[in-house]
Amino acid sequence: MNSSLDFQAVLDDIVHTLQPEAGREGKVASYIPALARVDAHRFGIALRTCDGHEAVAGDGDVPFSIQSISKLFSLTLAMRHMPEAALWARIGREPSGNPFNSLVQLESEQGKPRNPFINAGAIAVADRIVELYGADARGTLRGFLSHLAGEPIVFDEEVAASEAATGHRNLALAHFMKSFGKLDHPVAEVLDLYFHQCALALSCRQLARAASYLARDGAHPANADEQVVTERQARRINALMLTCGTYDAAGEFAFRIGLPCKSGVGGGIVAVVPDQLTLCVWSPALDATGNSHLGMKALELFVARTGLSVF
Repeated sequence: MNSSLDFQAVLDDIVHTLQPEAGREGKVASYIPALARVDAHRFGIALRTCDGHEAVAGDGDVPFSIQSISKLFSLTLAMRHMPEAALWARIGREPSGNPFNSLVQLESEQGKPRNPFINAGAIAVADRIVELYGADARGTLRGFLSHLAGEPIVFDEEVAASEAATGHRNLALAHFMKSFGKLDHPVAEVLDLYFHQCALALSCRQLARAASYLARDGAHPANADEQVVTERQARRINALMLTCGTYDAAGEFAFRIGLPCKSGVGGGIVAVVPDQLTLCVWSPALDATGNSHLGMKALELFVARTGLSVF
């Protein structure tokens, strides 16, 4: 790692530069009522280096609904405890090129989601977690996040209820997959886990910390002797983030930022610099692809300021 970089100064500069733009462009996710009320002017950023140094700026300590960033952790949990062949038998690993909640591709491919980071793929992963943990699935996933973050993590029950009340398209995706024999467990049970994982509330600091095993060859954020996943699995998760982690804007992210990223419609984006650091940015106003408008700018600015990239 370039020890000459003052990461706190870099983050402070990014917030100073971009904060005036917060909320000017993009829109908060309005199809989930609990998210529609979030202040579009919020803007936070945080990072954690592989040696445990943390830097935070703006609203980096304010918890928010992580939404699809949770797919990163549910996939990790499934990869930890399920044979590889069983996990990937019903989930692809290719970019979708379609919106994250599209039904069209799912029909043409007989109910097999294109990758684990679109909604259908994450629902398929949730089915695998229910297979592993049954009634304890929700608590297991929350406990896993708490273990990674080093402090208790909670579900935002208002968001979970809002997701369940308005998640008609996710319900359609799940029933569609069920009709093709791609889900083993009751749709209601699988979606209860899925809606709750999306409603996990973490801050940028907590997310940067929790995801740092992906920058540490799979080692736990605070304990180098504990492997969250193997080195090989960590590389594969990072590869999926780079190619599939930002919906149908993955190519644009790779071109402009050059880091594995996973976004969510809560406005958060997690990015990984392997062997160096993890970074999380949060700005709730989204662009047309469902990614944080200002978050993408912040990551691009971070790469420009630091020269860090996987390319």
